[in-house]
Amino acid sequence: MRLWNDLYASRRALAAFAVIGIGWASFSAQMPVIKAQVGVGDGFWGTLILIGSTGALMAMWLAPLVYRWIGSWSLIVGIFFMILGFVLSGLAQGPWLVGFALFLAAGGSGVADVLANAEVSEAESETGRSLMNLNHGLFSLTYAVAAICVGAAREAGFGPFEIFVGMGVVVAALMIWMKLPERELPDEDAVSATGMPYGLVWVGGLVVLAAFLGEAASEGWSALHVERTLGGGPAQGALGPALLAAGMAVGRLGAHLFGTGWPPMRVMILASCMAGIGLGLAGAAPTLPVAYAGFLLGGLGVSVVGPLALGLVGQAVSPRHRLAAISQAAGLGYAAFFLGPVVMGYVAEGYGLRASFYVIGATMLVVAAVLLPLWARMLAGRTVEER
Repeated sequence: MRLWNDLYASRRALAAFAVIGIGWASFSAQMPVIKAQVGVGDGFWGTLILIGSTGALMAMWLAPLVYRWIGSWSLIVGIFFMILGFVLSGLAQGPWLVGFALFLAAGGSGVADVLANAEVSEAESETGRSLMNLNHGLFSLTYAVAAICVGAAREAGFGPFEIFVGMGVVVAALMIWMKLPERELPDEDAVSATGMPYGLVWVGGLVVLAAFLGEAASEGWSALHVERTLGGGPAQGALGPALLAAGMAVGRLGAHLFGTGWPPMRVMILASCMAGIGLGLAGAAPTLPVAYAGFLLGGLGVSVVGPLALGLVGQAVSPRHRLAAISQAAGLGYAAFFLGPVVMGYVAEGYGLRASFYVIGATMLVVAAVLLPLWARMLAGRTVEER
C-alpha cells in the first residue's frame, strides 16, 4: 500500500521518467548503426553529441521560464520535441542533421527532466516521503527494457527510423499522464532566486554532474565498446547499456524500498567508489562477461548518487526556491551530457575506448574522496533558520 501511494503521489513524474528512459535507450542501443550511417570518427561523433547536449544544458536552465510560458502543458511539449529529434536522427544521412536532431531531442528531454524532478520534489514535500530513487529507478528500469527490445529489433532487421517511430507510438500513449498542475511561481524563481544558497546548490550540482557523467558515458558508449572493442553483435552490444540500466534500477528501487534511514552522504560516498571500480573494470575487460559485470557494478554504484543529491538540494532550500534550485543543480548536472562526449570521444580517438572508461571511473573515485566530503560540511553548516 505504501509503494502504491508513492507511485500515485509522483505519477506525472513517473510517466515522464519512463518516457525519457525509453527515448534515450532507443538512441544509445542504436548508436553504433547511427554512427556508421553518417560515417564519422569517434572525435567527430563526440562533437555531434556535444551539439545535442548543448540543447539539454540550455533547456534545463530555461525550464522554469518554459513552465511560466506554457504552464501545465510544458512537460508534454518537452517530450514532443524529444520524440521529433530522435525520429529525425533515424532519418539522417549526414552528420549535421544528426547534430540538429540531437539538439532537439536533448533540449526537449532536458525541459521534461527538470520539470519531472521538480514535480518529485513537490511530492516529497507534500507526502514527507523520499521519492527520488523510486522515480529515477523507473527511468532505469524502462531504459533497460527498451534497450533489450531495441537490440532484438536490430537483430530482426529493423532500422533506426522504424525503431524510433515505434518508440514514438509508445511514448505518445504515456503522454496523457503528463499534464502538470498549475502552480504559482514567484518572480525570482524564473531567473535569480534572492536568498537562495547558490554555493550549496552548485556544489550539489557538481555531484550530480559527476554521477550523470558516469551514467552518460556508459549508456552512450557501452554498446560501441562491446561491439567494437570486444567484437560483440548488435544484441550483445545492446546488452551493455541494458545491464547498466538494470543495475541502476536495482540500486534505486532497492534504496527506495529498503534504504529509508540510511545516511545519504555515506551512501553516496560508497556508491561513488563502487561506480568507479565498476567502470574501470568495464574498460579493462578482456571478455564480454567481465565487461557486463563492470557495467552492472557501475550501474549499481552510480544509481543513487544523482537522485540523492537532487533530493538533498530540494530539501536544503525553501519551497519558493525549489524549482530554481532544482533547475540550476540539474543544469549543472546535465553538463555531463555536454562534457561526456568530449571526454569519451576524444580520449577514445587518442587512446582507445578502454582509456575513456578509466577516466570516468577515476572521476567517480575523486568525487568520493574530495567533492562529497566538502558538500557534507556545507550541508551541516546550513541551519534551519537559514532555510
